[in-house]
Amino acid sequence: MLHIIITGAPGCGKGTQSINIAQKYDLIHISTGDILRERVEEHTAIGDLVEKFINKGYLVPDDIVNNEFNLNTMKYQNVKGFLYDGYPRNISQAKYLDEILEANNRKISLVLSMDVEEEELYKRILHRSMKSSRTDDTEEVIKNRIDIYRQQTVPLLNYYDDRKKLYHIDGMAAIDVVFGRFSKVIDDYIKKNF
Repeated sequence: MLHIIITGAPGCGKGTQSINIAQKYDLIHISTGDILRERVEEHTAIGDLVEKFINKGYLVPDDIVNNEFNLNTMKYQNVKGFLYDGYPRNISQAKYLDEILEANNRKISLVLSMDVEEEELYKRILHRSMKSSRTDDTEEVIKNRIDIYRQQTVPLLNYYDDRKKLYHIDGMAAIDVVFGRFSKVIDDYIKKNF
């Protein structure tokens, strides 16, 4: 079973690539960002709390994210694998995920880091904000999210690199070109391991 993590700075385009990858390889796409935004729209107590963090560009606390992640992955049985989009976002979440997988005799297959230059991230997010109604796509919030990514998620890359799981994907190209780069890494992994 495949367990693939896709990570990258806010606005890099990992959501778009995740959808394409999940479709091509018949994986369950788990996006904690989408899940948390759904909670906000539902106006639950958790959703109201989550909204306060999202609107300021802060990461939602690990206990909330881990719980939502669990609720949304445990319901799937007999699947080819999972694509984790934006989860884990820090080393604490990565260790939690490792524990869950190890308890079920599973492990992370690949960690795909989508690399995009910072100036391009701002352009992509501001473009996205014109097309969507996401409240976390203001310039101030974007800056905060990128700063937090540097502080908390970049060390996560070293965590997976030390475990020989990390692959860098150049995200500075058209969507289909970048998708081809992702596909090559995944195809190579599948050929060697299945």
